Amino acid sequence: MRFITSIVAVCIIAGIAARVALGQTQRQDEVAARGAEVMPFKLSATTHVFTKTATGGLQQVVAKNPGDTDQTRLIRMHLEDIATRFREGDYSGPTQTHGEQMPGLAQLKAAKPGDIRILYSNVANGGQIEYLAKRPELITAIHEWFDAQLSDHGADAMAGHDHMAHP
Repeated sequence: MRFITSIVAVCIIAGIAARVALGQTQRQDEVAARGAEVMPFKLSATTHVFTKTATGGLQQVVAKNPGDTDQTRLIRMHLEDIATRFREGDYSGPTQTHGEQMPGLAQLKAAKPGDIRILYSNVANGGQIEYLAKRPELITAIHEWFDAQLSDHGADAMAGHDHMAHP
């Protein structure tokens, strides 16, 4: 009887895991479709790298093919525009792509001008935005926002190196 109970428990757990995975895949597909309306580059042709730092984080987007100068140009154009919008408090791009309930987004929207320094720069095959904050709750919001993007972009995103200060 114990063996049958164990088998049933494993089947239930496997079923729940499959539904969670399916839900995550559906969410990633929805985000990719909405993202195509916001991002001029192809999500599948790029990699998003989210690196948490002790003061915020680095968001990089790079072309998967280093010779794809079109994607590199589109990445840079988009990230430079997004950085300008973010500095003005306009987070409509991520809202449209990821939804209003995206973790960390409400706190970023509520930040006053100057609470978060937002710096754009080119990197090899793409661009990056650096987010710098002093208030712990904004640093946490940036980290939560990065985690949500990692989840939403699936195979087209990755966590960067750990740049957190350790005591």
